[in-house]
Amino acid sequence: MSILSLRNVTKRFGGLVAVNDFGFEVEEHMVLGLIGPNGSGKSTTLNLISGALPLTDGQIMLEGRPISGLPPQDIARLGVARTFQLVRLLPSMTVLENVIAGAVFGHRRRWGPEARAKAEAMLDKVGLSGKGGLRVGQLTYIDTKRVELARVLAGDPKVLLLDEWLAGLNPTELQTGIRLIRALRDEGRTIILVEHVMDAIRSLSDRCVVMASGARIAEGTPKEVLEHPDVIRAYLGDDDA
Repeated sequence: MSILSLRNVTKRFGGLVAVNDFGFEVEEHMVLGLIGPNGSGKSTTLNLISGALPLTDGQIMLEGRPISGLPPQDIARLGVARTFQLVRLLPSMTVLENVIAGAVFGHRRRWGPEARAKAEAMLDKVGLSGKGGLRVGQLTYIDTKRVELARVLAGDPKVLLLDEWLAGLNPTELQTGIRLIRALRDEGRTIILVEHVMDAIRSLSDRCVVMASGARIAEGTPKEVLEHPDVIRAYLGDDDA
C-alpha cells in the first residue's frame, strides 16, 4: 500500500511550468530515488510535498489523506520530514538543542527529559555521540548535515525527504554518508532521495523516478532507468542516446 502518492501534480511560476502533470507512488519502507538533470523539478517537487510551495494543480496524499494546501508545520506533524540542499540549523543553539527541536516539533512530539533522550539517541545514530554541547559553528560540513538529519529523525517521521544530502562531500565523507543512509534504509525507513551521486542511487534505491523539464520520463529499478534512452538523452543529449 502506498504511504505517499502524487497525482497530476503541477506547479507554475507565472508562465514557467516547473512541474508538469507529475506523479508517483511510494510504498512504505521503500527508498525512491528521484533523479534528473539540474532544473528538472526535483527540489520543487520536494517543496510541494513538504508544503514549502503550494500546488497549482493536482493532489498529494499521505496514507490516503490529502495534504495538499496544508502549511509546512502541519505536514511535518503528520509525518513528512526533510533536509535541505543548504543545511538549515539554528546557529544560536547547541547541537543537542537543535536536535531536541526536532523531537519537540516533529511528528511524534516529545518534551523534557524524553525529548533530550531521543535527541541524544539520534546524535549517536548519525555518529555524533558526545558532540551535543558544541555550537553549530564548530562543526565540519558533514557534521552539520548529520545534525540536520538527526533533527528530522528525532521526530520519527513516516516519510523522509533527503534533498541532495550527499552533495558537497569529499570521497571519504561520501562513503560515510552512503553508509548512514543505507543504515536508515535497513531500518525500514521510507525515503525519497533526490541525488546526483549515481553510486548512491544504484546502491540505495529500490526504485527510481526520472524527471526532465518538470515531467516524468522514466520509472523502474536503478538499472532500468539509467539504461533508458530517454534518460541518457536528458543527461547527455541526443548524440549519446
